Amino acid sequence: QVQLVESGGGLVQAGGSLRLSCAASGRTFSSYAMGWFRQAPGKEREFVAAISRSGGSTNYADSVKGRFTISRDNAKNTLYLQMNSLKPEDTAVYYCAATPNIFPVVRSTAYVYWGQGTQVTVSS
Repeated sequence: QVQLVESGGGLVQAGGSLRLSCAASGRTFSSYAMGWFRQAPGKEREFVAAISRSGGSTNYADSVKGRFTISRDNAKNTLYLQMNSLKPEDTAVYYCAATPNIFPVVRSTAYVYWGQGTQVTVSS
């Protein structure tokens, strides 16, 4: 069992930055590849970014590539998402998730543990 708790969300103006964190507890954090997903009101949950167990491999949705950076600190059992140049369309609840896969995974069905989410609101 892995417990995931996101933090760092909030209200920011367009063009601003936020850094989300996801603290993991329970089983060994480094045994899981990790991902960030988001869900806007009235829309389906979508993939944002993913990172391998070691942190050496990453994958991004086209909509965030070049603006967002996913990283992890296995010593601190923490996953991060640095979000720069935020746009109003980035407004959503952001979730972190864990999968036993080694490499980054895009599809949400591969993830077995999910956090409760943190709200990100970008004003225009």
